[in-house]
Amino acid sequence: MKIIGIGTDITEISRIEKMVEKHTEHFLNRVYTVEERLYSLGKKRQGEHLAGRWAAKEAVLKAIGTGWTGRITWQDVEVCNEVNGAPKIKLTGEAEHIADTLGIRNVLITISHSNEYAVAFAVAVGD
Repeated sequence: MKIIGIGTDITEISRIEKMVEKHTEHFLNRVYTVEERLYSLGKKRQGEHLAGRWAAKEAVLKAIGTGWTGRITWQDVEVCNEVNGAPKIKLTGEAEHIADTLGIRNVLITISHSNEYAVAFAVAVGD
């Protein structure tokens, strides 16, 4: 296994909560996949989970070396969960295409949060 890139992001939970308050459906539908919305909005502290997924998406795009360039959309990076609850990344669209081109076979992710911040760290790995 070879490390191709790393990325990290920290996000203020209150910032994401304000975006949800101000733009509700437009914001949620633009940034999060259906599965991400179902997961996060079903939690007691929704803001923490939405902010964690936001930070994860940012960290992943840093790990694959693109940031928000070209035709990449927010929904090209999806945070799913393993059966045990651990987060995992699913790439689609342009993000998947770029990752394939770079030889990235998997993106490992960890997400954590406090009362004020959510943080994510991503590692893009290849063969």
